[in-house]
Order: sequence, then structure tokens, then C-alpha cells
Amino acid sequence: MRAEVISIGDELTSGERLDTNCQWLSQRLAELGVVTAFHTTVADDHAANLAVFRAAVERADVVVATGGLGPTADDLTREVLAETAGKPLVLDTAALAHIEGLFARRARPMPERNKVQAYFPEGSRIVPNPQGTAPGIDLDVPRAGRTPSRVFALPGVPAEMKEMWRATVEPAIAAMLPEARVIRHRRIKCFGVGESDLEQMLPDLIKRGRVPSVGITVHEATITLRITAAGRNDAECRAAMEPTAQTIYECLGELVFGEEDDELQHAVLRLLKRKDLSLAVAEWSSCGLISRWLSDEPDSADYFFGSEVVTGPTTARLAVGGDPTVIATDDAAWTQTTKALAEAVRLRFQTDFGLAVGGATAPAADSSETPVVAVALASRDGITVRTVPYTGHSAILKPRVAKQALNLLRLELMKR
Repeated sequence: MRAEVISIGDELTSGERLDTNCQWLSQRLAELGVVTAFHTTVADDHAANLAVFRAAVERADVVVATGGLGPTADDLTREVLAETAGKPLVLDTAALAHIEGLFARRARPMPERNKVQAYFPEGSRIVPNPQGTAPGIDLDVPRAGRTPSRVFALPGVPAEMKEMWRATVEPAIAAMLPEARVIRHRRIKCFGVGESDLEQMLPDLIKRGRVPSVGITVHEATITLRITAAGRNDAECRAAMEPTAQTIYECLGELVFGEEDDELQHAVLRLLKRKDLSLAVAEWSSCGLISRWLSDEPDSADYFFGSEVVTGPTTARLAVGGDPTVIATDDAAWTQTTKALAEAVRLRFQTDFGLAVGGATAPAADSSETPVVAVALASRDGITVRTVPYTGHSAILKPRVAKQALNLLRLELMKR
């Protein structure tokens, strides 16, 4: 069984509002073992809505729509559903009484226009809405030579929609399934190589049609491998995913730093806590990102003692105690600056490690050289320095170099 989720409203297609209903419903469908094959967003236009619903009922066994059930002229869902199914709209007196009762309890007269919310396509079932004036619609739409497509139309108000889903729609869809099924995901987080390089390290895990499936996504240089399995229950899904997860760990080794919502700062803080070690940070090109990421985590102050954020050679020189040599004039000086920052911040905060991100080199305008940033890690045992290409879209330069620095620390901590 596969599903389609339809979101209706000019405010969504114009970008004025973010469609969170679609995400929430897709997650709930997956919990039932139903794959959401299509997401459709459509404006408040009759012809467009009709085309969308006609396409949806042909390609999806279950359609869940939100929006368009209000009393105003641009609320078209009930009319479009009736036209899609070839049925007239009929008044439901019980639904009308419920709507009238809501207005009475609010000590307000019911506008005549609200009566339209008590009309439903003939033969449909009502999805009760205890808190609102827009009951939902549960309608079977016939398909030639196949079982009908079942359409659930719910209000766009998230609180009402969610209550109606849990009370009525979820049990109805569950009853349609031949057996209880769930879909579960497991996300494994990696850092240190590019997406295509990482894929080559995995033996056919990403190929289409594999069970369980493995998807790969990248966000700000962090790679996520998403394993997806279907089964009768959570335990069966987890068991089906485990061999694939073990293969990923065996193939990628230290490239894997965590799972689910983990980021590199979480991995670093876990290692600092486990080994009872402390850290201070100096940042130039990363503009305080590492400090913010670390300080946002609960109890990070037990292991992250403080930071220095510098904005140029002058403040870098001050950060290392006024050393006049800390003014970058060539690549070697940039590296020395970063090493000096790492050691200075370690000594200033009296920590086991000092982690530093330097400034970006600035090749001559006529040069083909790639700008680089040095990242350095200082400890009582010495200083390790790496250079990182400072290229790509400007929106990800700072997060990328900040993660390179955190990863340098993570790999060092794993050795201890």
C-alpha cells in the first residue's frame, strides 16, 4: 500500500507558510508501514485541486489531504472531492448541530456561510473534529479494475488535524492493512570524505531495490546513511537493519562518529567526558561556531572551559599575548598563527587540549591556488596542524572548517 499527502493553500504555494503537516503525516504513515510515495502542494484553485485529486486517487491507495475545509469561498476541498468521486454534496444534520453547538458555547452567532462545512460527498464518512468547525471527510473513490482509493480530508490547523488523525484516521488505515506493519529508519552519521568517495567504500549498499534500503544525504559536509526497513514490529525492523549497520561500521571505521541526531560536537563531548579531559577553543575563520555548538550542549561546561574568537591579525596577536610574529604574511605564517592560537588558548584556560581554527589564506587575484585554512590541536604532547581547502559555497565554508577542526580532535581522542 502506498500513500500520497496533499497540502492545500495559497499560503503554502506562495512560501508564506511552511508545510509541517506533510512531514508529520508522512512520519505517522511510516509508523503504520505505509510508504508515502508522493507529496503534493496545491494552491486554492478549483481546477488545480481537481487535477491533483484525480491524479492522487489513481496512483495512491490512501490519500491524506489537509486544508481547504473552511467556510470561505477559497475552501474548495469538499466540492473537489465530490466532483472527483462523481457524487453530490449532501447536508449532514448531525454535523450541522455540532457546528452550531460550537458557536453557541462560544456565545457567538453562527454565520450562514459556516453551514457549508456540514456538507459532505454522498456516501462519505465524517471524521469528527471535537475542537473545530471543520469536520473531516473519509471517502472511497472508485478505480476501474482496482480497489477504491481511500481519501481522508482533514483541516489544515495542525492541532485539530493531529487529534483527528489519532482518533479516527490512524485506526481506519491500520484496519485496511492485511497485517500490522511498521517502517523504521536508522541514521548513521559520517565525516571525513566526500559523498562519492564514501559510496565507493560500501559494497552495493546504496543500490536501488536493496532490502533494507540505504539512502545517502549530505548536509554541511556531514554525510548521513539512512537505513530503512519494514516489518511487523519495531524489533523486527531493528533486527533487519543490524547486519547492514555492521557492514557500514566495518567498511567506514573512524569515518562514523554517531547515529540519529548526533553531530560532531556530541561525539567530541562524549569522548572528553569518557576520558575526563578538557578543551578550550580559539576561532578565526569559523567565527565562533565551534564555541556555540559546544556551549549549547547540557553539562558541556564540565569539559569545555572557554574560547577566544578573533577577527583578524591584530586580535590574533592579542590572543597569543601580543607576539608580533603572529601576523600572517605567507602560508607558513598562517600555519604558525594557528598553532600559536591553539597553544595560547590551552594555556590560558589550563585545559588538556587547545583547538584552533586559523584565518583563510588569500592567494593573489591572478593565482590559481586554492585558499586554505589551518586547524591546529595543542596538548602537552605537542601540536598537530592540518590545512583544509576553503572552497565551496559561502554558506557552508564556516560549518565545514569548524567540523574539520572538531574531527581532528575526535580522531585524537579516539587514540587515547
